[in-house]
Amino acid sequence: MERRRLGESGISVTDICMGTMTFGSQCDEKTSHDIMDRAFAAGIDFFDAAEMYPVPPQEDTFGRTEEIVGNWLKTKSREQVIVATKITGPGHGWFSPPVRGGRTALDPLQIQRAVDASLMRLKTDYIDLYQTHWPDHHSRYQDTLGALGRLKEAGKIRAIGCSNETCWGLMKSLWAAEKYGVPRFDTVQNNFSLINRRCESELAQVCRRERVSLLPYSPLGGGVLTGKYNDQLPVGARFTDYIKNGGPRQKAMADRFVNDRSLEATRRLARIAEDIDVSLTAMCVAWSRQHDFVGSTIIGATTVKQLAESLEAIDLILDEDTLQRIDEVEVDIPCALREDGLRRL
Repeated sequence: MERRRLGESGISVTDICMGTMTFGSQCDEKTSHDIMDRAFAAGIDFFDAAEMYPVPPQEDTFGRTEEIVGNWLKTKSREQVIVATKITGPGHGWFSPPVRGGRTALDPLQIQRAVDASLMRLKTDYIDLYQTHWPDHHSRYQDTLGALGRLKEAGKIRAIGCSNETCWGLMKSLWAAEKYGVPRFDTVQNNFSLINRRCESELAQVCRRERVSLLPYSPLGGGVLTGKYNDQLPVGARFTDYIKNGGPRQKAMADRFVNDRSLEATRRLARIAEDIDVSLTAMCVAWSRQHDFVGSTIIGATTVKQLAESLEAIDLILDEDTLQRIDEVEVDIPCALREDGLRRL
């Protein structure tokens, strides 16, 4: 496993990050700790959470994931673990924030309250990477960055990043940082996978030129790229629950990922993985890691067995022939997410 620096910060992390968004919903605390223990034993030192986790966000589970991570963190030397979490920010499309009256924003007061609450749940006195979960394009970036800068000065956070951000928003934030002398985002965490390759165009250019590290989440396309949705809706899977029991927004999100185009792309990619004698999961994670603008690829799991497949990618390097075959799938089925989904965060 490689170590990579996060943007212009002094923080280096393993190039695979353990995501935690199912901790407290799809898996209980013991299972969550078992997963984190296995990831840590494999060499992963980077763990990503959020104040609104687990998903789907609900008022009675808000913050539970951070509490689970915090309980696990007490069993480790704090300096050995890189902890990332996020402030919710305004709701975008598929959910209403179940916190602060459903009126979340990225103003200084809410940022201060959110980071203090996360520190308490995580049972630590500092957060290595603090991120905005959704952008607030109606607020001034200099105000948000200034508030985050004061938290850096207070020693509560070490570096800052954003998530689900547009190319325009990231560039606007970097411009504000330079003009007003406030801290800059060192990372951007966006959806990136073999059925959603849009980051390879404009966002990749921004990351390379401006020295911002992409932290891809959902490298398995929400689980679609494991192949488990190809023949049936698997019991207990997130999109199965969204399709059967979710509201209109959750059903729409599931439809973005589970559709004829994404399933056909998955079938073709599975044949490539079979030909090189690796699991499709490992191939997808390895593909993400091999991008020069990627800092660390965020994997997820609800069982230790699921995690084992992703860990197969730790030392896996895809050769040029394999990469070319993967690109041919993209040519035939360009960006398998539905077009209406591509225009939304």
